[in-house]
Amino acid sequence: MQDTVIRPARDGDLAAILAIYNTVIASSTAVYTDTPATLEDRRDWLRARAGQGYPVLVAEASGEVAGYATFGDFRPWPGYRHTVEHSVHIRDDQRGKGLGSGLVTALFPIAAGLGKHVMVAGIDAANHGSLRMHERLGFVEVGRFREVGRKFDRWLDLVFLQRFL
Repeated sequence: MQDTVIRPARDGDLAAILAIYNTVIASSTAVYTDTPATLEDRRDWLRARAGQGYPVLVAEASGEVAGYATFGDFRPWPGYRHTVEHSVHIRDDQRGKGLGSGLVTALFPIAAGLGKHVMVAGIDAANHGSLRMHERLGFVEVGRFREVGRKFDRWLDLVFLQRFL
């Protein structure tokens, strides 16, 4: 992660965030949707996060956005107000360099500072790299849902992990 800066996302990062997100949609099961996002979608998403007081962080490597991470409410009911679910996405050519770990780790003190108690991750069961990374960061598997998603004409299993903050 040498020469990498983790910082809050800004409007000027949205095109890069969109490119990363749409690549993830088109080529992986990290996000269970087939529909590419638009720049307006990502702009609304960034504003919604800011309106909730939630971060969107980017990892900038050599002056370019190489990945991003955020968290949001786990469930809409008040009893879950101390739990957040995060997401992290890294540009294909930047994976395996520690950016994902750096971004997720940077979310922990922000979430704790907002009074959050637990961070949840929902990860496709076939995404072994992400599962290993989360385990290294102290996440523990707490549930496995079989065939709850469908993409690329196959059923997908979803693994839930959690980490106390």
